Amino acid sequence: MAEITWLGHSCFRLRGREATIVTDPYNKRLGHDFGKPRADIVTASRPGDLYSFAEAVRGEPKILSGPGEYEVNDVFITGVGTYDKKRLKNTVYVLELEGMVICHLGTLGHIPTAEQLEQLSNIDVLLIPVGGGNTINVTEATEVISTIEPHIVIPMHYKVGTIDPDLETVEAFAKEMGLSDLTPQDKLNLKPSDLPEGTKVVILDYKNSFK
Repeated sequence: MAEITWLGHSCFRLRGREATIVTDPYNKRLGHDFGKPRADIVTASRPGDLYSFAEAVRGEPKILSGPGEYEVNDVFITGVGTYDKKRLKNTVYVLELEGMVICHLGTLGHIPTAEQLEQLSNIDVLLIPVGGGNTINVTEATEVISTIEPHIVIPMHYKVGTIDPDLETVEAFAKEMGLSDLTPQDKLNLKPSDLPEGTKVVILDYKNSFK
């Protein structure tokens, strides 16, 4: 079983039997302090202390910071080179955990090309920015979702309290997706047999902190 917890911004903790992964750890000057979670692997979608502040992670994690193919603790990870809205380099990570394929889009700012989509096939769980700014907005996010067709969608990188105040809200994304239930859950525990036939949106609560 994989446990997925959102730590705010584009940072998640993904925990399985093989390893624990923290994506895009950020400096608490962003406006939220998620503590110091422990991890075996850290993925950074781009440079800077808003996306690759590995000092916030305990342990001695392997830090991945660019395109390529990696294997760490029996977890297979592929980094796919993309861009944000300003054409700054962004790395999308596709990882295999607990028999499922999880994709973290980082600060993706465009609709993936046909070549990129070949590396983003058979995605079970899609962690997708929806707030605009340097990343795709709610309209573009829905297009990416319909193109990739994941089983589970978890939005990230949107306005939450003092976090990313200039971005769009998750309510705007929900309206675009035609959702009515916006009740967040603390975390998502998931195994392959739990995956729905179609696409389901899961909204996670950001109020988690790990000491």
